[in-house]
Amino acid sequence: MTSNAELHARRQQAVPRGVTNSLAVYAERASNAEIWDVEGRRYIDFASGISVLNTGHLHPKVQQAVARQLENLMHACFQVTPYESYIALAEQLNALAPGASPKKTIFLTTGAEAVENAIKIARFHTRRSAVIAFSGSFHGRTLACVSLTGKVHPYKAGFGPMLPEVYHLPYPMPYHGVTLEHSLQALEQLFKADVDPARVAAIIIEPVLGEGGFYAAPSEFLRRLRSLCDSHGIVLIADEIQSGFGRTGRMFAIEHSGVEPDLITIAKSVAGGVPLSAVTGKADIMDAPGPGGLGGTFAGSPLGCAAGLAVLAVMREEQLLKRAQDIGRFMSSRLKGLQVRFPCVGDVRALGAMVAVELVKNSRADAPDADLTRALVQAAGRRGLVILSCGVYSNVIRFLAPLTISDTHLKEGCHLFELALEEVAGARLQASAAI
Repeated sequence: MTSNAELHARRQQAVPRGVTNSLAVYAERASNAEIWDVEGRRYIDFASGISVLNTGHLHPKVQQAVARQLENLMHACFQVTPYESYIALAEQLNALAPGASPKKTIFLTTGAEAVENAIKIARFHTRRSAVIAFSGSFHGRTLACVSLTGKVHPYKAGFGPMLPEVYHLPYPMPYHGVTLEHSLQALEQLFKADVDPARVAAIIIEPVLGEGGFYAAPSEFLRRLRSLCDSHGIVLIADEIQSGFGRTGRMFAIEHSGVEPDLITIAKSVAGGVPLSAVTGKADIMDAPGPGGLGGTFAGSPLGCAAGLAVLAVMREEQLLKRAQDIGRFMSSRLKGLQVRFPCVGDVRALGAMVAVELVKNSRADAPDADLTRALVQAAGRRGLVILSCGVYSNVIRFLAPLTISDTHLKEGCHLFELALEEVAGARLQASAAI
Protein backbone atom coordinates (compact mmCIF):
# COMPACT_ATOMS: atom_id res chain seq x y z
CA MET A 1 0.00 0.00 0.00
CA THR A 2 1.25 3.47 -0.89
CA SER A 3 1.40 5.77 2.16
CA ASN A 4 0.84 9.50 2.51
CA ALA A 5 4.47 9.89 3.56
CA GLU A 6 5.76 8.02 0.50
CA LEU A 7 3.63 10.09 -1.86
CA HIS A 8 4.66 13.31 -0.16
CA ALA A 9 8.32 12.45 -0.62
CA ARG A 10 7.68 11.79 -4.32
CA ARG A 11 5.68 15.01 -4.57
CA GLN A 12 8.57 17.03 -3.15
CA GLN A 13 10.89 15.61 -5.77
CA ALA A 14 8.54 15.96 -8.72
CA VAL A 15 6.38 19.06 -8.08
CA PRO A 16 7.65 22.63 -7.52
CA ARG A 17 7.29 24.15 -4.07
CA GLY A 18 5.18 27.00 -5.46
CA VAL A 19 2.24 24.58 -5.53
CA THR A 20 1.43 24.19 -1.84
CA ASN A 21 -0.68 21.63 0.01
CA SER A 22 -2.89 22.38 3.01
CA LEU A 23 -2.46 18.83 4.29
CA ALA A 24 0.02 16.09 3.41
CA VAL A 25 -2.97 13.80 2.88
CA TYR A 26 -3.41 12.12 -0.50
CA ALA A 27 -7.01 11.56 -1.54
CA GLU A 28 -7.92 8.26 -3.18
CA ARG A 29 -11.72 8.32 -3.30
CA ALA A 30 -14.62 10.44 -2.12
CA SER A 31 -18.38 10.54 -1.76
CA ASN A 32 -20.48 13.63 -1.08
CA ALA A 33 -18.84 15.18 2.02
CA GLU A 34 -16.37 12.40 2.75
CA ILE A 35 -12.85 11.72 1.50
CA TRP A 36 -10.69 8.63 2.03
CA ASP A 37 -6.91 8.88 1.73
CA VAL A 38 -4.54 6.30 0.27
CA GLU A 39 -4.15 4.74 3.72
CA GLY A 40 -7.91 4.25 4.03
CA ARG A 41 -8.49 7.00 6.57
CA ARG A 42 -11.78 8.90 6.32
CA TYR A 43 -12.19 12.69 6.47
CA ILE A 44 -15.15 15.02 6.62
CA ASP A 45 -14.63 17.58 3.85
CA PHE A 46 -15.32 21.18 4.88
CA ALA A 47 -13.24 22.50 1.96
CA SER A 48 -15.02 21.12 -1.12
CA GLY A 49 -11.88 21.53 -3.23
CA ILE A 50 -12.06 25.27 -2.49
CA SER A 51 -15.82 25.61 -3.06
CA VAL A 52 -15.90 23.51 -6.22
CA LEU A 53 -18.19 20.82 -4.85
CA ASN A 54 -21.38 22.54 -3.73
CA THR A 55 -23.16 19.42 -5.03
CA GLY A 56 -20.68 17.15 -3.24
CA HIS A 57 -18.09 14.67 -4.41
CA LEU A 58 -19.34 12.49 -7.27
CA HIS A 59 -22.99 13.44 -7.10
CA PRO A 60 -24.71 10.52 -8.88
CA LYS A 61 -26.57 12.76 -11.35
CA VAL A 62 -23.44 14.72 -12.27
CA GLN A 63 -21.45 11.51 -12.55
CA GLN A 64 -24.12 9.96 -14.79
CA ALA A 65 -24.26 13.05 -17.01
CA VAL A 66 -20.49 12.97 -17.56
CA ALA A 67 -20.58 9.20 -18.23
CA ARG A 68 -23.32 9.65 -20.84
CA GLN A 69 -21.37 12.46 -22.48
CA LEU A 70 -18.23 10.29 -22.65
CA GLU A 71 -20.18 7.80 -24.74
CA ASN A 72 -20.95 10.43 -27.37
CA LEU A 73 -18.42 13.26 -27.55
CA MET A 74 -15.40 14.18 -25.43
CA HIS A 75 -14.02 17.16 -27.35
CA ALA A 76 -14.91 19.08 -30.47
CA CYS A 77 -14.03 22.73 -29.68
CA PHE A 78 -17.12 24.92 -29.74
CA GLN A 79 -15.41 27.35 -32.12
CA VAL A 80 -15.01 24.60 -34.73
CA THR A 81 -18.06 22.32 -34.51
CA PRO A 82 -20.45 23.61 -31.83
CA TYR A 83 -22.82 21.46 -29.76
CA GLU A 84 -26.16 21.93 -28.08
CA SER A 85 -25.11 21.52 -24.42
CA TYR A 86 -23.05 24.73 -24.59
CA ILE A 87 -26.09 26.65 -25.79
CA ALA A 88 -28.46 24.99 -23.32
CA LEU A 89 -26.24 25.80 -20.32
CA ALA A 90 -25.76 29.37 -21.56
CA GLU A 91 -29.53 29.78 -21.82
CA GLN A 92 -30.01 28.63 -18.23
CA LEU A 93 -27.28 30.89 -16.83
CA ASN A 94 -28.67 33.84 -18.78
CA ALA A 95 -32.07 33.23 -17.18
CA LEU A 96 -30.59 32.87 -13.68
CA ALA A 97 -28.37 35.96 -13.79
CA PRO A 98 -29.80 38.83 -11.72
CA GLY A 99 -31.58 41.71 -13.41
CA ALA A 100 -33.99 42.14 -16.29
CA SER A 101 -31.45 43.01 -18.99
CA PRO A 102 -30.99 40.41 -21.76
CA LYS A 103 -27.90 38.30 -21.06
CA LYS A 104 -25.36 36.24 -22.97
CA THR A 105 -22.74 33.77 -21.72
CA ILE A 106 -19.32 32.63 -22.88
CA PHE A 107 -17.75 29.49 -21.41
CA LEU A 108 -14.10 29.06 -20.52
CA THR A 109 -12.08 26.61 -18.45
CA THR A 110 -10.80 28.26 -15.24
CA GLY A 111 -11.78 31.09 -12.94
CA ALA A 112 -8.73 33.09 -13.97
CA GLU A 113 -9.78 32.75 -17.62
CA ALA A 114 -13.22 34.06 -16.73
CA VAL A 115 -11.75 37.11 -14.99
CA GLU A 116 -9.31 37.80 -17.82
CA ASN A 117 -12.10 37.62 -20.40
CA ALA A 118 -14.39 39.83 -18.33
CA ILE A 119 -11.67 42.49 -18.28
CA LYS A 120 -11.12 42.09 -22.02
CA ILE A 121 -14.84 42.47 -22.68
CA ALA A 122 -15.11 45.54 -20.43
CA ARG A 123 -12.12 47.18 -22.09
CA PHE A 124 -13.43 46.51 -25.59
CA HIS A 125 -16.91 47.75 -24.71
CA THR A 126 -15.72 50.98 -23.07
CA ARG A 127 -12.56 51.57 -25.15
CA ARG A 128 -10.87 52.30 -21.81
CA SER A 129 -8.02 50.53 -20.03
CA ALA A 130 -7.98 51.21 -16.27
CA VAL A 131 -9.46 48.74 -13.78
CA ILE A 132 -10.33 49.19 -10.11
CA ALA A 133 -10.18 46.25 -7.71
CA PHE A 134 -10.10 45.89 -3.92
CA SER A 135 -7.67 45.09 -1.15
CA GLY A 136 -7.96 41.52 0.06
CA SER A 137 -9.46 40.37 -3.23
CA PHE A 138 -8.40 37.24 -5.09
CA HIS A 139 -9.07 36.96 -8.81
CA GLY A 140 -6.66 34.25 -9.96
CA ARG A 141 -2.99 33.47 -10.49
CA THR A 142 -2.37 34.51 -14.10
CA LEU A 143 -0.40 37.74 -14.47
CA ALA A 144 -3.42 39.95 -15.18
CA CYS A 145 -5.43 38.32 -12.40
CA VAL A 146 -2.56 38.60 -9.93
CA SER A 147 -2.43 42.29 -10.79
CA LEU A 148 -6.09 42.58 -9.79
CA THR A 149 -5.64 40.49 -6.64
CA GLY A 150 -5.31 42.62 -3.53
CA LYS A 151 -2.68 40.67 -1.60
CA VAL A 152 1.07 40.80 -2.19
CA HIS A 153 2.29 37.64 -0.47
CA PRO A 154 2.35 35.01 -1.86
CA TYR A 155 0.60 36.06 -5.05
CA LYS A 156 2.42 39.14 -6.36
CA ALA A 157 5.85 39.08 -4.71
CA GLY A 158 8.58 38.41 -7.26
CA PHE A 159 6.27 38.17 -10.26
CA GLY A 160 6.26 41.83 -11.34
CA PRO A 161 5.86 44.10 -13.11
CA MET A 162 2.11 43.89 -12.82
CA LEU A 163 -0.55 44.84 -15.38
CA PRO A 164 -0.57 48.65 -15.65
CA GLU A 165 -3.51 50.89 -14.72
CA VAL A 166 -4.85 48.68 -11.94
CA TYR A 167 -5.92 50.52 -8.79
CA HIS A 168 -6.96 49.12 -5.43
CA LEU A 169 -9.47 50.42 -2.91
CA PRO A 170 -10.02 49.29 0.69
CA TYR A 171 -12.73 46.63 0.90
CA PRO A 172 -15.34 47.35 3.60
CA MET A 173 -14.39 45.33 6.70
CA PRO A 174 -16.32 46.63 9.72
CA TYR A 175 -14.54 44.17 12.03
CA HIS A 176 -11.31 45.99 11.19
CA GLY A 177 -12.82 49.46 11.24
CA VAL A 178 -13.15 49.88 7.46
CA THR A 179 -16.66 51.15 6.77
CA LEU A 180 -18.37 51.59 3.44
CA GLU A 181 -17.87 55.34 3.90
CA HIS A 182 -14.10 54.78 4.13
CA SER A 183 -14.14 52.81 0.90
CA LEU A 184 -16.27 55.35 -0.94
CA GLN A 185 -14.06 58.20 0.27
CA ALA A 186 -11.03 56.31 -1.01
CA LEU A 187 -12.73 55.94 -4.38
CA GLU A 188 -13.48 59.66 -4.51
CA GLN A 189 -9.84 60.40 -3.66
CA LEU A 190 -8.66 57.94 -6.32
CA PHE A 191 -10.64 59.82 -8.96
CA LYS A 192 -9.14 63.11 -7.78
CA ALA A 193 -5.53 62.05 -7.43
CA ASP A 194 -4.76 59.02 -9.60
CA VAL A 195 -7.16 58.24 -12.44
CA ASP A 196 -9.84 60.04 -14.39
CA PRO A 197 -13.08 58.01 -14.14
CA ALA A 198 -13.39 58.50 -17.91
CA ARG A 199 -10.32 56.20 -18.20
CA VAL A 200 -11.81 53.40 -16.06
CA ALA A 201 -13.15 50.40 -17.94
CA ALA A 202 -14.33 48.33 -14.98
CA ILE A 203 -14.69 47.95 -11.25
CA ILE A 204 -14.36 44.30 -10.22
CA ILE A 205 -15.55 43.19 -6.81
CA GLU A 206 -16.23 39.97 -4.95
CA PRO A 207 -19.61 40.45 -3.23
CA VAL A 208 -18.09 38.29 -0.50
CA LEU A 209 -14.31 38.16 -0.32
CA GLY A 210 -13.14 34.58 -0.79
CA GLU A 211 -9.42 34.22 -0.17
CA GLY A 212 -9.61 37.61 1.56
CA GLY A 213 -11.55 36.29 4.56
CA PHE A 214 -15.28 35.94 3.82
CA TYR A 215 -16.19 39.57 4.51
CA ALA A 216 -19.47 40.46 2.80
CA ALA A 217 -19.76 43.81 1.05
CA PRO A 218 -22.63 45.84 2.56
CA SER A 219 -25.63 45.98 0.24
CA GLU A 220 -25.58 49.77 0.36
CA PHE A 221 -21.97 49.78 -0.79
CA LEU A 222 -22.79 47.61 -3.81
CA ARG A 223 -25.74 49.86 -4.65
CA ARG A 224 -23.51 52.93 -4.45
CA LEU A 225 -20.97 51.29 -6.75
CA ARG A 226 -23.75 50.49 -9.21
CA SER A 227 -24.85 54.13 -9.23
CA LEU A 228 -21.30 55.40 -9.62
CA CYS A 229 -20.60 53.01 -12.51
CA ASP A 230 -23.78 54.16 -14.24
CA SER A 231 -22.74 57.81 -13.83
CA HIS A 232 -19.29 57.28 -15.35
CA GLY A 233 -19.99 54.56 -17.92
CA ILE A 234 -17.92 51.98 -15.99
CA VAL A 235 -18.60 48.24 -16.25
CA LEU A 236 -19.40 46.66 -12.88
CA ILE A 237 -18.04 43.10 -12.67
CA ALA A 238 -19.16 40.76 -9.88
CA ASP A 239 -16.59 38.04 -9.27
CA GLU A 240 -18.83 35.18 -8.09
CA ILE A 241 -16.29 32.43 -8.63
CA GLN A 242 -16.29 31.38 -4.96
CA SER A 243 -19.50 33.01 -3.71
CA GLY A 244 -21.76 31.86 -6.55
CA PHE A 245 -23.80 28.78 -7.36
CA GLY A 246 -25.85 28.75 -4.21
CA ARG A 247 -23.05 29.08 -1.66
CA THR A 248 -24.63 32.09 0.08
CA GLY A 249 -28.24 30.93 -0.16
CA ARG A 250 -28.84 32.79 -3.41
CA MET A 251 -27.68 31.69 -6.83
CA PHE A 252 -25.26 34.62 -6.79
CA ALA A 253 -24.19 36.54 -3.70
CA ILE A 254 -24.82 39.93 -5.29
CA GLU A 255 -28.54 39.10 -5.35
CA HIS A 256 -28.67 39.86 -1.62
CA SER A 257 -28.14 43.54 -2.50
CA GLY A 258 -30.64 43.75 -5.36
CA VAL A 259 -27.87 45.01 -7.67
CA GLU A 260 -27.61 43.92 -11.30
CA PRO A 261 -23.94 43.74 -12.32
CA ASP A 262 -22.90 44.23 -15.93
CA LEU A 263 -20.79 41.06 -15.97
CA ILE A 264 -20.51 38.05 -13.64
CA THR A 265 -17.53 35.72 -13.52
CA ILE A 266 -18.45 32.12 -12.70
CA ALA A 267 -16.38 28.98 -12.07
CA LYS A 268 -15.69 26.49 -9.24
CA SER A 269 -19.05 24.81 -8.45
CA VAL A 270 -20.60 25.44 -11.86
CA ALA A 271 -19.79 21.90 -13.06
CA GLY A 272 -19.44 19.82 -9.90
CA GLY A 273 -15.70 19.18 -10.27
CA VAL A 274 -15.29 19.25 -14.05
CA PRO A 275 -13.19 22.27 -15.18
CA LEU A 276 -15.58 24.94 -16.47
CA SER A 277 -15.96 28.69 -16.07
CA ALA A 278 -18.10 31.40 -17.60
CA VAL A 279 -18.72 35.08 -18.04
CA THR A 280 -22.39 35.97 -18.05
CA GLY A 281 -23.40 39.54 -18.73
CA LYS A 282 -25.58 42.10 -20.41
CA ALA A 283 -25.97 41.12 -24.03
CA ASP A 284 -24.84 44.43 -25.54
CA ILE A 285 -21.62 44.39 -23.50
CA MET A 286 -20.94 40.72 -24.17
CA ASP A 287 -21.39 41.32 -27.90
CA ALA A 288 -18.80 44.12 -28.00
CA PRO A 289 -15.74 42.04 -29.09
CA GLY A 290 -15.83 40.93 -32.69
CA PRO A 291 -15.73 37.35 -34.03
CA GLY A 292 -12.55 35.57 -32.92
CA GLY A 293 -11.92 37.96 -30.04
CA LEU A 294 -13.10 35.46 -27.44
CA GLY A 295 -12.80 31.72 -26.98
CA GLY A 296 -10.38 28.92 -26.13
CA THR A 297 -9.55 25.41 -27.29
CA PHE A 298 -11.05 23.65 -24.25
CA ALA A 299 -13.46 26.46 -23.33
CA GLY A 300 -16.93 25.12 -22.56
CA SER A 301 -16.00 21.48 -23.14
CA PRO A 302 -18.79 18.95 -23.79
CA LEU A 303 -17.96 17.26 -20.46
CA GLY A 304 -18.09 20.55 -18.57
CA CYS A 305 -21.37 21.62 -20.12
CA ALA A 306 -23.00 18.24 -19.47
CA ALA A 307 -21.87 18.42 -15.85
CA GLY A 308 -23.08 22.03 -15.56
CA LEU A 309 -26.57 21.14 -16.75
CA ALA A 310 -26.69 18.30 -14.21
CA VAL A 311 -25.51 20.60 -11.41
CA LEU A 312 -28.34 23.05 -12.10
CA ALA A 313 -30.86 20.20 -12.08
CA VAL A 314 -29.53 18.97 -8.73
CA MET A 315 -29.70 22.47 -7.26
CA ARG A 316 -33.34 22.77 -8.23
CA GLU A 317 -34.41 19.25 -7.25
CA GLU A 318 -32.60 19.21 -3.91
CA GLN A 319 -33.42 22.84 -3.03
CA LEU A 320 -29.78 23.65 -2.34
CA LEU A 321 -30.37 27.39 -1.94
CA LYS A 322 -32.50 26.67 1.10
CA ARG A 323 -30.03 24.05 2.27
CA ALA A 324 -27.23 26.65 2.17
CA GLN A 325 -29.24 28.89 4.48
CA ASP A 326 -29.89 26.00 6.88
CA ILE A 327 -26.21 25.05 6.96
CA GLY A 328 -25.21 28.65 7.61
CA ARG A 329 -27.62 29.03 10.51
CA PHE A 330 -26.50 25.77 12.12
CA MET A 331 -22.78 26.47 11.76
CA SER A 332 -23.08 30.08 12.93
CA SER A 333 -24.86 28.96 16.07
CA ARG A 334 -22.21 26.34 16.85
CA LEU A 335 -19.31 28.69 16.14
CA LYS A 336 -20.76 31.55 18.18
CA GLY A 337 -20.95 29.13 21.07
CA LEU A 338 -17.20 28.58 20.66
CA GLN A 339 -16.68 32.34 20.50
CA VAL A 340 -18.05 32.61 24.03
CA ARG A 341 -15.65 29.93 25.28
CA PHE A 342 -12.48 30.86 23.42
CA PRO A 343 -11.06 34.42 23.32
CA CYS A 344 -9.11 33.41 20.20
CA VAL A 345 -12.38 33.36 18.21
CA GLY A 346 -12.64 37.04 17.44
CA ASP A 347 -15.41 37.04 14.86
CA VAL A 348 -17.92 34.62 13.37
CA ARG A 349 -19.52 35.58 10.07
CA ALA A 350 -21.69 33.84 7.55
CA LEU A 351 -23.73 34.54 4.47
CA GLY A 352 -25.61 31.33 3.81
CA ALA A 353 -23.11 28.47 3.85
CA MET A 354 -20.14 30.79 3.28
CA VAL A 355 -19.00 30.64 6.91
CA ALA A 356 -15.82 31.84 8.62
CA VAL A 357 -14.18 32.38 11.99
CA GLU A 358 -11.41 34.93 12.49
CA LEU A 359 -8.73 33.94 14.99
CA VAL A 360 -7.06 36.63 17.10
CA LYS A 361 -5.14 37.06 20.32
CA ASN A 362 -7.18 37.95 23.42
CA SER A 363 -10.34 38.87 21.45
CA ARG A 364 -8.53 41.77 19.75
CA ALA A 365 -9.31 42.44 16.10
CA ASP A 366 -5.96 44.21 15.72
CA ALA A 367 -4.03 41.10 16.86
CA PRO A 368 -4.49 38.45 14.13
CA ASP A 369 -3.19 35.00 15.02
CA ALA A 370 -1.87 33.38 11.86
CA ASP A 371 0.21 30.85 13.80
CA LEU A 372 -2.84 29.53 15.65
CA THR A 373 -4.73 29.35 12.37
CA ARG A 374 -2.06 27.21 10.72
CA ALA A 375 -1.93 24.95 13.76
CA LEU A 376 -5.72 24.57 13.73
CA VAL A 377 -5.78 23.42 10.10
CA GLN A 378 -3.26 20.70 10.93
CA ALA A 379 -4.99 19.69 14.18
CA ALA A 380 -8.31 19.35 12.36
CA GLY A 381 -6.63 17.25 9.69
CA ARG A 382 -5.22 14.89 12.30
CA ARG A 383 -8.73 14.41 13.68
CA GLY A 384 -10.23 13.73 10.25
CA LEU A 385 -11.56 17.13 9.17
CA VAL A 386 -10.42 19.06 6.11
CA ILE A 387 -10.64 22.85 6.53
CA LEU A 388 -9.01 25.82 4.82
CA SER A 389 -7.40 29.01 6.06
CA CYS A 390 -7.56 32.37 4.30
CA GLY A 391 -7.65 36.09 5.03
CA VAL A 392 -5.67 39.26 4.53
CA TYR A 393 -3.79 38.39 7.73
CA SER A 394 -3.89 34.59 7.16
CA ASN A 395 -5.95 34.20 10.34
CA VAL A 396 -9.36 33.10 9.07
CA ILE A 397 -10.78 29.58 8.89
CA ARG A 398 -13.31 29.26 6.06
CA PHE A 399 -15.92 26.55 5.99
CA LEU A 400 -17.12 25.30 2.61
CA ALA A 401 -19.01 22.10 3.31
CA PRO A 402 -20.90 20.68 0.32
CA LEU A 403 -24.48 21.92 0.27
CA THR A 404 -25.49 18.28 -0.07
CA ILE A 405 -23.85 17.30 3.23
CA SER A 406 -26.02 15.26 5.58
CA ASP A 407 -26.95 16.61 8.99
CA THR A 408 -24.99 13.76 10.56
CA HIS A 409 -21.78 14.64 8.75
CA LEU A 410 -22.30 18.37 9.30
CA LYS A 411 -22.57 17.81 13.06
CA GLU A 412 -19.61 15.45 13.03
CA GLY A 413 -17.47 18.00 11.23
CA CYS A 414 -18.41 20.74 13.66
CA HIS A 415 -17.57 18.45 16.58
CA LEU A 416 -14.18 17.63 15.10
CA PHE A 417 -13.48 21.34 14.64
CA GLU A 418 -14.38 21.98 18.26
CA LEU A 419 -11.99 19.23 19.41
CA ALA A 420 -9.21 20.66 17.25
CA LEU A 421 -9.82 24.16 18.61
CA GLU A 422 -9.75 22.86 22.17
CA GLU A 423 -6.41 21.20 21.38
CA VAL A 424 -4.62 24.21 19.89
CA ALA A 425 -6.22 26.86 22.09
CA GLY A 426 -5.53 24.74 25.16
CA ALA A 427 -1.89 24.35 24.15
CA ARG A 428 -1.65 28.12 23.72
CA LEU A 429 -3.10 28.73 27.19
CA GLN A 430 -0.70 26.22 28.75
CA ALA A 431 2.26 27.83 27.01
CA SER A 432 1.18 31.26 28.26
CA ALA A 433 0.77 29.98 31.81
CA ALA A 434 4.27 28.48 31.73
CA ILE A 435 5.91 31.81 30.88
